[in-house]
Amino acid sequence: MPALFDLSGRTALVTGGNSGIGLAMARALGRAGAGVVLVARRLPELEAAAAGLRAEGIAAHVIPADLAEPDVGATLKTACDAAGLSVDIIVNAAGVNLRQPFQEVSAAAFDLHMALHLRTPFLLTQAFAPAMAARGYGRIILIASLQSYRAFANSAPYGAAKGGVVQLARAIAEAWSAKGITANAIAPGFFPTPLTEPVFADPERAARNAAQTAIGRNGHLDDLDGAVVFFAAPASAYITGQTLAVDGGFTAR
Repeated sequence: MPALFDLSGRTALVTGGNSGIGLAMARALGRAGAGVVLVARRLPELEAAAAGLRAEGIAAHVIPADLAEPDVGATLKTACDAAGLSVDIIVNAAGVNLRQPFQEVSAAAFDLHMALHLRTPFLLTQAFAPAMAARGYGRIILIASLQSYRAFANSAPYGAAKGGVVQLARAIAEAWSAKGITANAIAPGFFPTPLTEPVFADPERAARNAAQTAIGRNGHLDDLDGAVVFFAAPASAYITGQTLAVDGGFTAR
């Protein structure tokens, strides 16, 4: 049974791996035996995150990159090849939510949400999946949201992009799963991260969200560990194109 969840010898590329959900998932994968490659824009934050992981005995590399650039897939593939890194797992955790009223959203802001949440995972799959298929093992993990299924105020572009993530997981699964690559999404509930800081800064709002869950609390980042390791590991080999809500039962009520 332990072999089903063993990631020894695997390498995971984690976008947004410098903080929040991305860093938490990178740590979980590393504790399961994987080496990790953290990708984000700001090198100092990447280096600090990697240093923390290395202190826990996790092999960690960093690649600074603007994930909204249209050539990001080729850029990261070239960088990984140059470093001798064969990526088996991609966790697409990078994201943004500008939290603007519907009428104030500019075309550029809308496009940024689509680029980070949809285009980047698509391009990374295009870049890395052929080599994964050649090795017969690949895992593409996307981050969906409560807003994949319901609308929240001042988050129209974010919600639209996260709705697309659910379908993108299916599309990647359709294209690649016959070649040994699965694609699944994790939809977190309310977790304390830099992206959700405005929510948790309002104690009443945070308490209301906790009360909406079946469990009765908001998420802790380590609540995501099991889901990401499961989707990255051999244990999930026959699961693809699915979205798993890790939300304490928020969407069940």
